[in-house]
Amino acid sequence: MTGFERVRLALSHREADRVPTGENQVNGKLAQEILGRTTYYSTGWEELQALWQGKRDEVVEDYGRTIVELAEVLEWDYVRVPFVPKRKEYTMPKMTGPYSWIDETGKEIRFNPDAGNILEQASFPVHITVEDLPDPDSLFEVDPSQLDALRYVVRKLKGRCFIVGRAPFDGTFPWQQTVGMEEFLVRMITDPQFVEKAIDLYVTRNIKILEAFLDAGADAVMTTDDYCDNRGPIMGVELFRKFIVPGICRQVEAVHRKGGIFIKHTDGYLWDILDDLIDCGIDAWHGIQTNIGMDLATLKLRYGNQLCFFGGVNCDTLIEGTPDQVRKEVREAIQGAARGGGLVVTTSNVLQPGVKLENYRAMREAIREYGVYPIQL
Repeated sequence: MTGFERVRLALSHREADRVPTGENQVNGKLAQEILGRTTYYSTGWEELQALWQGKRDEVVEDYGRTIVELAEVLEWDYVRVPFVPKRKEYTMPKMTGPYSWIDETGKEIRFNPDAGNILEQASFPVHITVEDLPDPDSLFEVDPSQLDALRYVVRKLKGRCFIVGRAPFDGTFPWQQTVGMEEFLVRMITDPQFVEKAIDLYVTRNIKILEAFLDAGADAVMTTDDYCDNRGPIMGVELFRKFIVPGICRQVEAVHRKGGIFIKHTDGYLWDILDDLIDCGIDAWHGIQTNIGMDLATLKLRYGNQLCFFGGVNCDTLIEGTPDQVRKEVREAIQGAARGGGLVVTTSNVLQPGVKLENYRAMREAIREYGVYPIQL
């Protein structure tokens, strides 16, 4: 049975030969340790420097190659492939510090070398109004070169692995594209017209990206805006339903019209909004943090016929725990949520900086040991 078939069966709430697995992303250092070679993939600073040195095509080709090799070496059933930098001329930007610079739009960007490939905008223009939002025509074109890594993976793995396209953002909570998180949350109360137009604008853009992924051969798409911390939705349930839910529903409908699968990544404490996500029609949910109360056995009991769960192992455990602790989490996930299909064992986010290779090896071995159908635990 292929990885593609295993994931499709899990999404259909049916049992395969074993529980499928895979990962959204692997930090560059761990990828290099696994493959025994250097790579630009998910290295953050090295990747940026290569881009500024005019090595865009080399970086993008390495992305596709590394994703394929990781899938083959680790026997993944699914892979996630990101949008990549478009083909154009890149030059060294004006640096404002060791890890900060002014980008081509005039914004100061900061890179945190301890957090992998995380980029942050130094400040946001909090005084902009609804009239200052971009012209829709300037946002809606999708550059075909940004799908180069996906096309490579499709050529190599189509039909063998389940291929997921990952948009750079999903537009339903566009604080990064506008005024910053704090100000955007305030405007949900003080300036709802601004919030509604911004969400409509960026959701429309993201739908074009999701459709482009599916047209290029992806089996599914994953959107990644987060809404919750460890207590619940940061804007509250009422504002989440008023502003965020319509945009999620629009994207799900667009993906389903194309015949694709919609996977929503959003971590945190989601009990208060899971019904809303299900009502939008999402097919699967990634970002399950069992260590903050998102118990897989309870989720399976409540939503097992409506959702496929991507998760089971906490990122913290892979970084700070032991192989035995990792194996315990895998066992509990399979025991609680694997019967009848509907489970893909993966981490709660990505394989972050600091993940120990021996822990990830223990995770893979435990999936193979405990995840054979019919489940005997």
